[in-house]
Amino acid sequence: MPGFAALLWLGHFPSWYVLALCLITALAGYTAIYALNDLIGAKDDREKIAGGITPGYAVEASAMRYPLAQDLISMKGALAWFGFWFVLTVVCIWLLNPLILPILFGAAALEVIYVKLLKVSWWRTVISGVVKSAGPLAAVFAVVPMPSWPGLALLFTWLMLWEIGGQNIPADWNDIEEDRRIGARTIPVVFGPRVAGILVVIAIVLVVVLSLTLRSLSPLSLGWPFQLAMFAAGMFLLLPAVRLVRTLDGRQAARLFDHASLYPLILLAIMSVFVLLA
Repeated sequence: MPGFAALLWLGHFPSWYVLALCLITALAGYTAIYALNDLIGAKDDREKIAGGITPGYAVEASAMRYPLAQDLISMKGALAWFGFWFVLTVVCIWLLNPLILPILFGAAALEVIYVKLLKVSWWRTVISGVVKSAGPLAAVFAVVPMPSWPGLALLFTWLMLWEIGGQNIPADWNDIEEDRRIGARTIPVVFGPRVAGILVVIAIVLVVVLSLTLRSLSPLSLGWPFQLAMFAAGMFLLLPAVRLVRTLDGRQAARLFDHASLYPLILLAIMSVFVLLA
């Protein structure tokens, strides 16, 4: 998704130096934030797995999830892992654009709040959307030093809806039994599968609609072929969302999560083609 956002705003491929630096930064940043999630949530995760782990079906739901809570790695090793990737992210950001640093520190702070709200409020889902949006927004600043604020607001809203409807709620659906056992306040637990499914469909419909407005952020003249490609990518998300709300089946939630995980790759491929054609 950071790659798609950067190409959309820039309209051409950056220099090899910037491209390599961006790739390292994105890898290091996401790895650090995910590690931070496990570090802060280790206690709750141990509670979750105490009664056994429900078999998962999504790409992130293997038996190896919660590695710190399962003592597959030590706390010291986990801290070293997080520290290495976080420091590498800071260094790379400094070389790209120091203005991105507040985005990184803000995302890290919000990730801590997100984990701490597990048993407090389902509004944590919104925070998840903000954190997931940080990477693509940072990518824009990496290639466009002074992007327009209305454009950033549009991109931010679209990213939040993709994360909430396509990933966060479906991922919580996969953990619904464990979350109920420990008193977690996720949307599937608090409101039930029916409401959660409806919220997912609403979010994904808005993702598809807003994706058709993203061409306004690019310096390229992106006409109806681009719009058609974006709509087709949106259907790739919407169809499993509709199946989920019809069946309320956890496997369909996992399927949606997987499709939402592939969605950025599809968008990056689409954007790359139109950049090359231009």
